[in-house]
Amino acid sequence: MATQTSDLLALAAPRTVAVVRAVRDDQLHLPTPCRDYAVRDLLNHLYDVVVAFQALAARQPVTFADKPDHLSEGWRDRFEAETRRLVAAWSDPASEEGVSPGMGMPQPVVGGMALLDLTVHGWDLAVATGRPYEAAPEALPVLRELVAQLGAQGRQMGVFAEEVTTDPALPELSRLLGATGRDSAWSA
Repeated sequence: MATQTSDLLALAAPRTVAVVRAVRDDQLHLPTPCRDYAVRDLLNHLYDVVVAFQALAARQPVTFADKPDHLSEGWRDRFEAETRRLVAAWSDPASEEGVSPGMGMPQPVVGGMALLDLTVHGWDLAVATGRPYEAAPEALPVLRELVAQLGAQGRQMGVFAEEVTTDPALPELSRLLGATGRDSAWSA
């Protein structure tokens, strides 16, 4: 069975997994568009997100307080496996019902946050390591709506930087990135 969230995650996940798999060990120190995050930091954050949002799909408690280093032997394979588990967790129709006890938001919004992290951090890692990145086009309108809904709160919490004004003629990914406080022309 599938849900809208799992369908979109299934489209986005392989794109981000490909970027993660391509990160070389000698690139782990490079800066990213996420201020205060080097590639290693962002990979660890994304790994934590992928695992935590599996639990959130089942309305289980999560903590983001622990900051382990996941980049030990086989980390690329483990990231891919955890990302598959993320998609599977959100495939259960119950994952989209009700309000998340841990996040206090409707479950579809929580699932959208996982999709947003995969997409935006996939781009962050790609540009930081000199790789191309093409977001799942089906996810972009949903993500732009989500960021419009969560933008003010996200900026207050420091999740998003101040919005970067973008030309409406730019591609939809560039406009999404601008809404999250990223300049799509970023370079290290």
